[in-house]
Amino acid sequence: MPLAARYLSARTLDTAPAPSTPPGPGEVELAPAYVGICGTDLHIFHGDMDARVAAPAVLGHEMAGRVVRVGPGVEGWAPGDAVTVMPLRWDDTCPACRAGHQHICQHLDFIGIDSPGAMQQRWTVPATTLIRLPDTLPLDRAALVEPTAVAVHDVGRAQVAAGEKVVVVGGGPVGVLIALVAQAAGGDVRVVELSAHRRLLAEELGLVVWDPATDHVADLVGEWSGDAGADVAFEVSGAQGGVDTAVDVLGVRGRLCLVAIHPKPREINLHRFFWRELTLVGARLYDRCDFEKAVALVAEGTVPADRLISKVVPLTQAPAAFEALEGGGDVMKILVDCTDEAREAAV
Repeated sequence: MPLAARYLSARTLDTAPAPSTPPGPGEVELAPAYVGICGTDLHIFHGDMDARVAAPAVLGHEMAGRVVRVGPGVEGWAPGDAVTVMPLRWDDTCPACRAGHQHICQHLDFIGIDSPGAMQQRWTVPATTLIRLPDTLPLDRAALVEPTAVAVHDVGRAQVAAGEKVVVVGGGPVGVLIALVAQAAGGDVRVVELSAHRRLLAEELGLVVWDPATDHVADLVGEWSGDAGADVAFEVSGAQGGVDTAVDVLGVRGRLCLVAIHPKPREINLHRFFWRELTLVGARLYDRCDFEKAVALVAEGTVPADRLISKVVPLTQAPAAFEALEGGGDVMKILVDCTDEAREAAV
């Protein structure tokens, strides 16, 4: 019987049988191959989202896999097709949807949070959520399409233009992806990151990185920009210090793009916003065009997804992988291998 990794309660996951049923009208059954563990999954693991997540809950929304079965009325998809999933289900009736912003529907079902996710061997989703993958793209690398789509959306929201000076505060997986996408858009990018391991990886990817523990970031930005300040800053750290840095580095009419999920209110220097006429932009999720661009960026190697994968573990070891990520250390992105081959090798 297919297995699933399930969230039970704060810091408690297990793996258990998950019976599959034939896909219904408009649905497709998938065999997830690789599923990434992201920051939101860790928030759930910590118990921070218990008011929203109904345990036992199958987590995971960064995935790549193949179609197994198609339900009645589904056209254009066949068993064996390589796919990823844009894990959003909206109602199409709320004011946000009617205004064309379905990805932030006021009654959004984020699949993998509000409903069962991809960390299982069989997963049924609406056919409308499928994004086709090139046959030449390895499925482990394709598992990073979803976080790359986040980065594409963020860079678009910040309206990064060629030649602009861009500071990314936080060099985790999403921060590095934002830096790579912004650089591909022509931005002159700097990354601010505390972790020596993450700084080294970013540098190996060709990015310029500063350590806020030893570098005077504001002075470096002044030297880099001729005292003008940065045009755009992305706050990806989720920390008060990151917020302060992102605001401080901006020049006149700079744009601050808020990416990180802050679990509690933060102080922010509103006088700085007034004095320099700054703009604060929120960025959440993505739409289909962001996903399609992300597929292209990963497939062509502009985003070297393989370099961001620190470790791949079988589905039966998913609980231990969450614990490893929670402990920090020298990891960037951990993938969970949901294939039968990985399950058999782990026995």
